[in-house]
Amino acid sequence: MAKMKFGEVEESLVTREEFPLSKAKEVLKNEVIAVIGYGVQGPGQALNLKDNGFNVIVGQRKDSKTWDKAVTDGWIPGKDLFGIEEACERGTIIQYLLSDAGQITLWPTVKSHLTTGKALYFSHGFGVTYSEQTGIVPPADVDVILIAPKGSGTSLRRMFLEGRGLNASYAISQDATGKALDRVSALGIGVGAGYLFQTTFKKEVYSDLTGERGTLMGAIQGIFAAQFETLRENGHSPSEAFNETVEELTQSLMPLVAENGMDWMYANCSTTAQRGALDWWKKFRDATKPVFSQLYKEVSSANEARVVIEANSKSDYRAKLDAELNELQNSEMWRVGSVVRGLRPENN
Repeated sequence: MAKMKFGEVEESLVTREEFPLSKAKEVLKNEVIAVIGYGVQGPGQALNLKDNGFNVIVGQRKDSKTWDKAVTDGWIPGKDLFGIEEACERGTIIQYLLSDAGQITLWPTVKSHLTTGKALYFSHGFGVTYSEQTGIVPPADVDVILIAPKGSGTSLRRMFLEGRGLNASYAISQDATGKALDRVSALGIGVGAGYLFQTTFKKEVYSDLTGERGTLMGAIQGIFAAQFETLRENGHSPSEAFNETVEELTQSLMPLVAENGMDWMYANCSTTAQRGALDWWKKFRDATKPVFSQLYKEVSSANEARVVIEANSKSDYRAKLDAELNELQNSEMWRVGSVVRGLRPENN
């Protein structure tokens, strides 16, 4: 395990240099990795593990759209694609990649196949951290580990196919076998992580829920909407408002941030833009910091978990979710966005 300083803080990392793929394959050579769930994270992680040469099988409910997707992706029924119970029985490492709601529902089934020495793997700390609400309490004689890629399963797969890695966090909640660190490190390298940084199940879910509701999804959509609507209310055309709000950020400026940091992006913009950004960014920080503080309290108090579980358990949840997503899709900003994306040179 490597040690690296981030500012004044030293962190524990697992890198490909110290833990190469060859070592990961040696660690897991006698393991059967059963990926349970083929929705958001399942396909990317399972396919990356398979392409990296690990013994991996998929467990999914038969006669479902995700079963059909797995077949389309090359998984063969009876060979490396099974019903959930059979996959859990065969697996020595069970990657529990169903949705949080799905994990709650299926937990009694999965738990019944967690025999001594197996490993239970998560990509989200939700189920274990909020065990009072979820009922997910693993038996004491299995390893309980976590690899949380910092992005969607789609991004994980795309970057793997491009020869790149998506950074991920790792955590060990329970080391029953004494092999948990090697197992989790090997799995992180196997699914295609760029490097692994250490966390805990609780810290992972707290940061993840805050991030999803914050800068990754909720806050960015709110800021997009506020600026777009302000420009439209002041007579700017839909195309101008969208390009100034979304297109320039995502297509021009964010790649510069990813390449070499925010200061690098600033340095590649006009002095007028730099002056304005430097004058205004702290105002936005001060305006939104109270919202983020409130958000973190809601997450750490388990209130957000309660809201999610209650919403997901309702029979009309999917219909209501689809209605909310349709409202977003049909807003002027994102209808304009669909047209603008179609005008990009690569699409013509």
